[in-house]
Amino acid sequence: MGVFSITVASLVLLLLHQVHAKNIYSLSKHGKKGCDLFQGKWVYDHSYPHYKSGDCPFIEKEFDCQKNGRPDNQYLKYRWKPFACDLPSFNGASFLRRYRRKRIMFVGDSLSLNQWQSLTCMLHKAVPGANYTLARKGGVSTFRFPAYDLSLMYSRNAFLVDIVKNKLGRVLYPNSISSGNTWKGFDVLIFDTWHWWLHTGRKQPWDFVRYGGKTFKDLNRMVAYEKALITWSRWVEANIDPRKTMVFFQGVSPDHMSPSEWGDRNAKTCRGQTLPVLRENYPGGPHPAEVVLERVLRKMSKPVHLLKITTLSQLRKDGHPADYGYAGRRGMDCTHWCLPGIPDTWNELLYAALS
Repeated sequence: MGVFSITVASLVLLLLHQVHAKNIYSLSKHGKKGCDLFQGKWVYDHSYPHYKSGDCPFIEKEFDCQKNGRPDNQYLKYRWKPFACDLPSFNGASFLRRYRRKRIMFVGDSLSLNQWQSLTCMLHKAVPGANYTLARKGGVSTFRFPAYDLSLMYSRNAFLVDIVKNKLGRVLYPNSISSGNTWKGFDVLIFDTWHWWLHTGRKQPWDFVRYGGKTFKDLNRMVAYEKALITWSRWVEANIDPRKTMVFFQGVSPDHMSPSEWGDRNAKTCRGQTLPVLRENYPGGPHPAEVVLERVLRKMSKPVHLLKITTLSQLRKDGHPADYGYAGRRGMDCTHWCLPGIPDTWNELLYAALS
């Protein structure tokens, strides 16, 4: 990705090959045995998308690219096709029946919001006549289908670990989680953190880092990210009963700020991109944060199912709001995703895992 220059691609690739599937979901009982749903390609499908943004008045303006004036729509017409099987078709009505009286929570940054909004819209489109309520209290948003007694919640928590204001200023504690009580008692949890670990300068959300009894002005971001993930993994080990709660990690959602990664010498950002990278592997290579995440997950004893969205999302340089986020041209967004769009595929994969 644009912030990190991958100069040791071969080492990263080796580390990826060393990750085993102990805590990584790669099989679906809907597909053939041994079918990896995350290895595939994007194929054109005129029946897509699942919905129109106008079907869901609750979609955030920053994700509603068509309403914001994006002139092309071919990016909406691609479906993810695993090599060895077919990805199960998303059935929203079946999802609602199966998860009647259940509570599902997304925990993470605005990429988690992206996926949560996608799922609520896919379900609303499946049963447009069903009433819904949408409420926000503090940092938690709740989308509820009363007829099914199903709650889909989103908890804004960009780092999962703590940032505390004290006399020093804003201090990041990679080894501390104080918000974990909010995550307890759910049937399904989907976690995410990565995007905000990249911010520096004025956008950096901390002034100091406190770790191991020492205070640092900053830490190497990949080191800090791994320490935070280890802290989160220990929280899961100590607080989650796998018989009652199924835990997912969203995976690492890539940005597309460096066109050289997909071999374009003329572009400067994702602006104007209208087609996917139509190949099996991303020219820019594996994502370094994905390597760190998988290294932490494979050391866990309790099951955490990884939605391995990184590679399939890397191939979709065309799926970002670019100029058409935030209700118009107010900056370049090559990080989030248009809705309808790529997060719908993430939820198709989630649906397959939950089925």
